[in-house]
Amino acid sequence: MKLWGGRFQKNTDRSVDDFNSSIRFDCRMYKQDIRGSMAHARMLGKCGIISEADAKLIQKTLAEILDDIEKGLVEFEVDAEDIHMNVEKILISRIGDVGKRLHTGRSRNDQVALDIRMYLKDEINNIRDMLISLEKVLLEKAEDNLDTILPGYTHLQKAQPITFAHHIMAYCQMFKRDIERLEDCFKRTNVMPLGSGALAGTTYPLDRYMVAEELGFAGITENSLDGVSDRDFAIELASCLSIIMMHLSRFSEELILWSSHEFSFIEMDDAYSTGSSIMPQKKNPDVAELVRGKSGRVYGNLMALLTVMKSLPLAYNKDMQEDKEAIFDSVDTVKMCIPVFTRMIATMKIRKENMYKAAQGGFTNATDMADYLVKKGIPFRDAHAIIGKMVLYCINNNKAIEELSLEEFKNFSGIIEEDVYNEICLEKCVSERKLPGGPAKESVMKSISNLKEHLASLKQSL
Repeated sequence: MKLWGGRFQKNTDRSVDDFNSSIRFDCRMYKQDIRGSMAHARMLGKCGIISEADAKLIQKTLAEILDDIEKGLVEFEVDAEDIHMNVEKILISRIGDVGKRLHTGRSRNDQVALDIRMYLKDEINNIRDMLISLEKVLLEKAEDNLDTILPGYTHLQKAQPITFAHHIMAYCQMFKRDIERLEDCFKRTNVMPLGSGALAGTTYPLDRYMVAEELGFAGITENSLDGVSDRDFAIELASCLSIIMMHLSRFSEELILWSSHEFSFIEMDDAYSTGSSIMPQKKNPDVAELVRGKSGRVYGNLMALLTVMKSLPLAYNKDMQEDKEAIFDSVDTVKMCIPVFTRMIATMKIRKENMYKAAQGGFTNATDMADYLVKKGIPFRDAHAIIGKMVLYCINNNKAIEELSLEEFKNFSGIIEEDVYNEICLEKCVSERKLPGGPAKESVMKSISNLKEHLASLKQSL
């Protein structure tokens, strides 16, 4: 008989057992479930709700069950439905009636809310650490490429010369925000719901603050209905993970383009590439493509969670069992993507000469040419029009701006002098953009230094 089967006269249909059971996916929370139960038992004993002797026996046996699970000696049962009932059933089988006292003052509703919060707190820390490791690899790449010039793009059209370091640091800022979002999400996950009961708390004099402190929570939920029915923290984390995947996907898209023959800005290491079954010359950026593709499933999980929760009345509903597979899959996917992406970045080859050559084409110094005229006293809009005509002339004559003779320059404006060649060389175009956040070497070095200090200031765990 099931532990909740007292009012039932028939056994659950086998197909319903399979349909209703969540043990196949919530078994991963066994450690959190047992830790939560041990804290609950300790509190029950201290508060005199059960005897101290019973509380200690329950804690001791739960610790043994945890050890057995980690040794692979426990086989979970579908009939027991979920991780909570499986652990409790094993406990009762080992210590009899004493084990039946564990669930005093507790419901599976607040128990699962506790478990998933504890589990996601651990995973937020894990993913945060992975992002920090990625940031460190990106910083190394940036420091190695402070003078590596490549074209910056808008609309995927060559725009202005920048450095590869500056480009890499843009992604560093994205991942920095991702870390901050995870830290903020952690705050709302770090609230202890145990004691909410099924929905209305309990008449037992539980010490919720004691349990919260023992389990490392910053506080307790302040409304029992909300305590069991809130999944905002899971949706928020799913959103954070979706944004992380969006950043990884954008980066992957650029890496895929850059590794093509048409760009040839980078070459993926053989260990992070694959070949073709029919075309022997191929070297495919499959890792980057898979990261790009997996962003879709993480987005889908976010939409699934929002849809599950969108019309649920208070308090707990069985629909909420659907939260776990979605958020677990998002966590697993992100944890799979970040490390392999990090190693792919660390091992890729930067083709500096090709980047520089690409920056020489496409009139990336046109804005600097216009600025040259402005510094000579011509209003910017007039300068813009002059350089537009100059670019058209260059296109028609198959020349770059810097390849024009001084005589040709003067056909567009008589104030242009010999110094123009220095002003529009790529190195000068980059080095003069010294504003904070700009691509000039000193600006990028300052950005690198700031991020290093920020990473060093982060706590090891939240």
